[in-house]
Amino acid sequence: MSESSHSGSVEVVVGRIGRAHGLHGEVAVSLRTDEPQTRFAQGATLRVEGSGRELHVQQTRSQSAAFQVRFREIDTRTGAEALQGKILVADVAAEERPTGEEEYYDRQLRGLAVLDWQQHRIGRVSDVIHLPAQDLLAIDVDGQERLVPFVSALVPTVDLDAGTLTLADVGGLVDADAEEAR
Repeated sequence: MSESSHSGSVEVVVGRIGRAHGLHGEVAVSLRTDEPQTRFAQGATLRVEGSGRELHVQQTRSQSAAFQVRFREIDTRTGAEALQGKILVADVAAEERPTGEEEYYDRQLRGLAVLDWQQHRIGRVSDVIHLPAQDLLAIDVDGQERLVPFVSALVPTVDLDAGTLTLADVGGLVDADAEEAR
C-alpha cells in the first residue's frame, strides 16, 4: 500500500495481468481483491503500477477459473500482450473498511506489530498470502519470514487502533524451534 496522489486515498493492488485472450485486447487477470465486482466494475479506472498509465474497464467476465477483462484503451492482442505481468492498482478511500466485522484488507494488516500471547513484540506482518484453503500472514521475525495461518484459533486478536495483532499460545509457531520441527 502507498499513499496516493489523490487526497484521502490509498493505492491498493487489485490484480496482476496474465495472458492475452482472443484478438481484441482482452486479458486474464489474477485477482488480488475480495471485491472484483467493485474494483473491476464497468467504467472503473485502474492504473498500471509504477507507470501511472490509466486503464478503464470496458467489460469483464468469468470463464472457468479465469477472470477476463477488456480495457477501453487496449483493442489488439499485441496491446494486451504488452501488459502481461503488470500489476493493477486502484485508488481506495483511506477510511474504507470491509463490511464484515472480522474482515480486513491486506493493507490494514501489513506493518502491524505481532505480539505473542504474553504481549511481547515478536515481529511485524510483512505480507498477506492468499491461498485456496486459507490466508497466511508472512511475519518478519528478526529478519526471518514465518508463515502463520490467519485463522482465529492462531490469531485471536487484531487491534487496528493499537497497530497490533496477537498470536495464540502455540509453541513453535514463529520461534526458532518452528524451523527444526519441520
